[in-house]
Amino acid sequence: MKFYVSSKGDHKSNTIKSIIEQYLLDFDLVLSRQEPDLVISVGGDGTFLHTVHDYFHRLEETAFIGVHTGHLGFYADWLPDEVEKLVIEIAKRQFEIKEYPLLSMSIFSANQKEPVEYLALNEATIKKIEGSVVVDVKINGQQFERFRGDGLCVSTPSGSTAYNKALGGAIVHPSLSTMQITEMSSINNRVFRTIGSPLILPSHHVCQFVPVNRDQSFLITIDHITKNVENVVALEYAVAKQKIRFARFRPFPFWKRVRDSFISDER
Repeated sequence: MKFYVSSKGDHKSNTIKSIIEQYLLDFDLVLSRQEPDLVISVGGDGTFLHTVHDYFHRLEETAFIGVHTGHLGFYADWLPDEVEKLVIEIAKRQFEIKEYPLLSMSIFSANQKEPVEYLALNEATIKKIEGSVVVDVKINGQQFERFRGDGLCVSTPSGSTAYNKALGGAIVHPSLSTMQITEMSSINNRVFRTIGSPLILPSHHVCQFVPVNRDQSFLITIDHITKNVENVVALEYAVAKQKIRFARFRPFPFWKRVRDSFISDER
């Protein structure tokens, strides 16, 4: 089996990366950055996000697993003192695959013939540097509302515990093939109205944000990537056809991780 180990870049993460690499090489596994069957991310959820984006072109061939060297993460679920156990599991046993949904985002611009397409593991957002975001929200081609406010966030189920939660969105189990739209400080008064609640859409739905004024520029994020985009005609979101593949050697209880991360007193 071919493998690759990514690192957050700090001393602790780099040390663990080197240990994992040497152990796996001793078990006659092959180190391959270009075509790995398994990618091991050492760091935290941020490191995991960066690493996954590097292999979005290999989602059908590559599985991912995380070792966290800081705070417990939702993607990095192995502890540094479990490295030896993890290495033995990788070398001796076939891992189980768990597939979770990704978000597909397309940017349609007036100055480009074809849309620019992205995948997100956590979320994609639309904001403005100055002023309010004013867009028509369309679901399956039908007008739903005209949004005015700071911005909008579209998240995956696995990303529902991230920025989406901070915005008051629902936590969604990652086995569900959905996407969620959550508002950022919408303007609601006698003139302007929005739904004011997160919307959870199934996999066969498509959502569009259509700017009311086409000459505006927007600040777009796709996970950790930030872009300033001008002359946007529409932003289109859907549950992606591709899925991310997690390598599992033991149970990974989602609701226990939610409890441990947000409400448990245990440290």
